[in-house]
Amino acid sequence: MAWDIMNMIAVMAFAFSGAIVAMSERYDFFGTYMLGIATAFAGGIIRNIALDVPVVHVWEQGIFFYVAVTIITIAYFFPKSWVMFMDRWNVYTDAVGLSAFAVGGAMFALEQGFPLGGVMFASLLTGVGGGITRDVLAQRRPMVLHQEIYAVWAMGAGFVAGMGWLDLDSVIQMYGLFIVILCLRLLSFHMGWHLRFRDFYRM
Repeated sequence: MAWDIMNMIAVMAFAFSGAIVAMSERYDFFGTYMLGIATAFAGGIIRNIALDVPVVHVWEQGIFFYVAVTIITIAYFFPKSWVMFMDRWNVYTDAVGLSAFAVGGAMFALEQGFPLGGVMFASLLTGVGGGITRDVLAQRRPMVLHQEIYAVWAMGAGFVAGMGWLDLDSVIQMYGLFIVILCLRLLSFHMGWHLRFRDFYRM
């Protein structure tokens, strides 16, 4: 149940993020739904393909699919001023999706019996896959490639889980890891932390 709730949080955050980006780029009705759904589910699909695990198709996601569609529908009827405001602050919904999916990806890999490297890889792909898909389809530079520290936090969630430092069967510890990754991502955004080593040479 706790894992389902974590996935639900991630799906809602990324579906909303994808819909907002689509509308800010003036996508039509169909395009908004496609981008929202792709953002919500691409990470898990990419992860399963990379790990050679059976892929659960989007239309087989059950309640998660219907929740994503509902969130996109609500966002689609936002006034234009709301859309522009949400797009400027989309980093927050993106951070929620990144953190929740990174933890969910780690849990998935652990359940499949993958070693540390596989757990970190699953966290990375699940956490950033949806955001990359959203940005590429919207013809934007993916956040993971140019903005503040992003993918490292997803890998960090996988590292902590894969090392066995946390018991993800514990709801408190699982959500504690989610909150830590979320705070680190937002902190790196507000503090302007980057992985561009050339910036250190200029100091």
